[in-house]
Amino acid sequence: MQIGIFTKTFPGTEPLGVLSAVRDSGYACAQFNLACCGLPSMPDAVSEATIAAVRLAVGTTGVSLAALSGTYNMAHPDIAVRRSGLAQLAVVIETASALSIPLVTLCTGTRDPNDQWAYHPDNGDPSAWADMAAEMSKALELAERHSVDLGIEPEQANIVTSACDARRLIDEMGSRRLRIVLDPANLFEQATPAKAQAIVEEAIETSAGHIALAHAKDRYADGRFATAGQGVVDFADFIARLRSVNFDGPLVTHGLSASEASGVAGFLKALI
Repeated sequence: MQIGIFTKTFPGTEPLGVLSAVRDSGYACAQFNLACCGLPSMPDAVSEATIAAVRLAVGTTGVSLAALSGTYNMAHPDIAVRRSGLAQLAVVIETASALSIPLVTLCTGTRDPNDQWAYHPDNGDPSAWADMAAEMSKALELAERHSVDLGIEPEQANIVTSACDARRLIDEMGSRRLRIVLDPANLFEQATPAKAQAIVEEAIETSAGHIALAHAKDRYADGRFATAGQGVVDFADFIARLRSVNFDGPLVTHGLSASEASGVAGFLKALI
């Protein structure tokens, strides 16, 4: 199991500088974001020069890229917004393929028109699922074309809120390219340590065989997000349960400051 980090944890718009910070903080891999190249996270185009700069940074630092962010609101109430997001996702998938990045991470969306990570009461309406699923089907066509996997992450504010929802979508899509990104802190909002452990255990069992990437983010008991190791998530148990279902992929931390990165790397390495 490799320890990784979100590249956006570190400031900078030059890939070499950002990946050097990743390496120097003790991480072997990273989840990359095109903002670290001075582009929008979801750009309309990526130049050959940018791709070359990322390749050079990877080769120079030895940091592998486990995933590339491709998040847009796949359930946005405005179809024109969804159409634009899908066009940008095509660019991200093509970029991932060019850089041999195996996974593009997605957002299954929300009916909130302003924030793709915000809950909306219409998220539970069947039409929200249908719109998201239609986008996912189109995204998977792009993924198949470029031999890249797509990762969906259960999020309390999104359409896919649980591991059960993720499995339902995988079954509906019928594609081996659709995988799960499992973040224990996104499986609940407020919970005691015991309750959080039970929720995470069930999610891992449900997701077994479909997990492409695990995240290391934490929550305090009152629901606020926390740096890994400071909240109610039992990371020793989380890692042990991932291993019990034969997951040996990247464990990528986020939701922390650059100054905390080295300490979290040490914390996670000690558990692994």
